[in-house]
Amino acid sequence: MEPFKSRNWLLSACIFSLLFSSSLSAATSSCKGGLQSVFMTSDVKEVAGKSYDYIVVGGGTSGCPLAATLSQKFSVLVIERGGSPYGNPLILNKEYFGLPLLQLDEFSSAAQAFVSSDGVPNVRGRVLGGSTAINGGFYSRASKDFVENAGWDEILVKDAYTWVESKLVSEPELSPWQFIVMDGLLEAGVLPFNGFTLDHVAGTKISGTIYDIYGMRHTAADLLGQGNLQNITVLLNATVNKVIFKDDGGKPRASGVEFMRSNGSMKRTCKVHLKKSKHSSSWGDVILSAGALGSPQILMLSGIGPKRQLQKLNVPIVAYLGGVGKQMQDNPAISLLVDSQPQWREPDPPRVTGITDDYQIIVQSEIVPISENLTRISIAAKLAFPASRGKLELNSTDPRENPVVRFNYLAKEQDLQLCVKLGHLLDQVATSASVTLFLGNQHKNSMKLNDEEMRERCKKNVRTFYHYHGGCTVGSVVDKEYRVYGVEGLRVVDGSTLLESPGTNPMATLLMLGRYQGVRILKERTNSA
Repeated sequence: MEPFKSRNWLLSACIFSLLFSSSLSAATSSCKGGLQSVFMTSDVKEVAGKSYDYIVVGGGTSGCPLAATLSQKFSVLVIERGGSPYGNPLILNKEYFGLPLLQLDEFSSAAQAFVSSDGVPNVRGRVLGGSTAINGGFYSRASKDFVENAGWDEILVKDAYTWVESKLVSEPELSPWQFIVMDGLLEAGVLPFNGFTLDHVAGTKISGTIYDIYGMRHTAADLLGQGNLQNITVLLNATVNKVIFKDDGGKPRASGVEFMRSNGSMKRTCKVHLKKSKHSSSWGDVILSAGALGSPQILMLSGIGPKRQLQKLNVPIVAYLGGVGKQMQDNPAISLLVDSQPQWREPDPPRVTGITDDYQIIVQSEIVPISENLTRISIAAKLAFPASRGKLELNSTDPRENPVVRFNYLAKEQDLQLCVKLGHLLDQVATSASVTLFLGNQHKNSMKLNDEEMRERCKKNVRTFYHYHGGCTVGSVVDKEYRVYGVEGLRVVDGSTLLESPGTNPMATLLMLGRYQGVRILKERTNSA
């Protein structure tokens, strides 16, 4: 595409997006993707002071399927700090893949940038649908070993995956570049070829996508349309300051949340409360689904966390819980730009993956925009099970500010050694006959690095696949039912509970987790009635 045409393309998309964002305030919203008449509003007065059976903080990858499931029997309020994805072509249209990561602002952009203390740039979702609205849309289930190690019910897990897939997932049509990458992986010995499968299997495979055959993205927000629409309220552009607790003589019990407009003053806050349902003798919960950065941050702002952290910012203490913010982990990655220079190509999210070295190395490729009229072709790989871990700490008492997080990429020698192997594999794929022929032999004669040189490349060029997790891990912060230790009526259901990233990409499993835990909570409430 010529630069002039590209600028017109971006301009028209941005105008459409601005028209959309200015029109959504307090109104119901509908969407062809399945969200038909869920009540969505950005007016805090619509919900302030009201009571619900469940309050889900974060309308993201796990929060949306969780809320849809709970709404079958109970009233649910979803509080999302960002706006709606509907009507926004930069999010929904595959031809604009990657652009939301370039369109950033302080309070309202769909992607919120942060840089870890390691110095690696990263992003987090800030939109209804969460990261499913800004990612590459790659859908792959977790391995059987992961499910077994998590202690999940295998039949219920399968049912939850199937429920998600029936609403969101398609078999992709491969672009010419994805065919080239597939051949390059096979030439590099990433075998066998498994064809199309949603399962996490060794070798080269084509996986599912949340883009449909028309190139339209289907986010986690679409799953809200599968709930009882009369029982769901979505509050957009509102940020939760803290969970509210009451003391009945035993453990502190969550009774609601305090929140503010995402672009408003911290001095102007509202509250919303839990109520006892007429369908059950037990209380519902506040459920944090704010992600691996948001959920531990909210816990600490609510007075639950390490003693030093709470005292440092004078946060009133509800419960000391040393594991909050610990076990933070991101999958270190190396990316090779295999085109010789930027030019314009159609953005192309990943569709093919290579899984090798006993599932420890995962390779994918994409064409991503770096500006309004330029793209680059990247072949990248990540370490699936790094040993290095880090931590998250509060930066301030403002919930809109990113917390301070350090992942300690490649801090362990075993990670660095495996990164060397990963780097050599990337070079093999990048210099394969298929890739070099497609790109005009640009890399055919590239210099081969030795192990020591590859170690230095890893150290200097470590990047992210955006699959970070931890901070509220099972067994440390929450129990097997995802209830927070030391208090009542509070759960965490999202990627912060994971000790490792599941499968090729965590999206599928986090979508499943929301559905899975929703079904389990419904059963629990039925049994207690």
